[in-house]
Amino acid sequence: MKDNNDNHTAKQHEVASVKPFVLHNGSGNLCCKSCGRQDKQLNTYDWLADIPGNTDECDLVEVQFKNTRKGYYRNSNKIPLEKGDIVAVEATPGHDIGTVTLTGRLVLLQLKKANLKSEADIKRIYRKAKAVDMEKYHEAKAKEHNTMIRSRQIAKDLKLDMKIGDVEYQGDGNKAIFYYIADERVDFRQLIKVLADAFHVRIEMKQIGARQEAGRIGGIGPCGRELCCATWMTSFVSVATSAARYQDIALNPQKLAGQCAKLKCCLNYEVDTYVEAQKRLPSKEVPLETKDATYYCFKTDILSNQLTYSTAKDVLANAVTISGRRAFQVINMNKRGEKPESLLEDSQQGMEKKSVDLVEQDELTRFDRAKKTKNKKKKKSPQPQAAAKQSGQPKPQQPKPQQQSKSQSSAKNRQGKPQQPQAAARKTPKAAPDKTANEKRPDNETPDKA
Repeated sequence: MKDNNDNHTAKQHEVASVKPFVLHNGSGNLCCKSCGRQDKQLNTYDWLADIPGNTDECDLVEVQFKNTRKGYYRNSNKIPLEKGDIVAVEATPGHDIGTVTLTGRLVLLQLKKANLKSEADIKRIYRKAKAVDMEKYHEAKAKEHNTMIRSRQIAKDLKLDMKIGDVEYQGDGNKAIFYYIADERVDFRQLIKVLADAFHVRIEMKQIGARQEAGRIGGIGPCGRELCCATWMTSFVSVATSAARYQDIALNPQKLAGQCAKLKCCLNYEVDTYVEAQKRLPSKEVPLETKDATYYCFKTDILSNQLTYSTAKDVLANAVTISGRRAFQVINMNKRGEKPESLLEDSQQGMEKKSVDLVEQDELTRFDRAKKTKNKKKKKSPQPQAAAKQSGQPKPQQPKPQQQSKSQSSAKNRQGKPQQPQAAARKTPKAAPDKTANEKRPDNETPDKA
């Protein structure tokens, strides 16, 4: 028993001697360095941020500037930097002010995307930004909007077919980058001279595409969400119309074009899935022959692996929907010289055919049809009283049988005929009301005698 107690106490001392790992941010469980967002689409998730010694293994740092401009710099002075620090970096000429967005081993992977081949492209970090640096930085940023408006007017006076979308001043104010959009090549040599004389800074012209311009401005897409180019996309791949053909999307330029007047970037998202699923379907050009008729492919549903065949090439007639597996079976039978009785399998031949509405997909009220049918069952046909109330006409009163008898007796008394006593009237059985009493008669006719 004593040995067991001694072992237990020894284990407790060993556990107590091991120091628990505590993160630098003091939370103990979560790391906030990896998920900080400086700019939406340019942010890189640093999943190695909470590993000890990650920043010491690589002296390269990723620094972000205005718009979609990033740079990679060498921390030769071994300055302790973290994500979100504002630093002064080397520039040509002078220095620039940027924000640290990535440190550690992941910067080497980002360098491969940037295609920086020579070491000369990698400049160094001077220091963390001081108060004097930030004052110059804010003074330079305050000039950007007025500079953009004036430069647009200068380009218009020079009759250049271009649009200056934005202006970015360097951190020390010695250089300005003009972002412009142009469909064709522009000779802006004269423009650079005029801009340099007007603003007294070094001029750099940088052309951007329509997609980058849409991402810079931002907006809401037809899906109801913020534009992908303004939220998370960092590289823009060219989109071809073949992506729409693979997905069987109608080539309507109004629906396929985004706010940048180019094909939507989301057309590339599911192309690989459609191409892979299309391999499990036969060619559309191969007709299927049965004993009754020849069927041609009219429509395909790629993801559900369904094909709709018609007996006519241009019009949907005698439509039959089968799976891709069944279509391959019929094709193999036709190659052997056999023709099945029907395209449907034996288990599907007894099923009822549902009518297909080809115009249904273009109707805006197609989602309300189920609700309308339910409401029609609940609603009953309107009664004449309710109709009279709605129209505002007075309610028609039908005469009661007793009132009818009184009116008949008064008419007989006027004609000079004797009136029967009340006792006799009580003994005689009540006569059934005449159905024709309610009908309208001419004024010269009198009701028949009882």
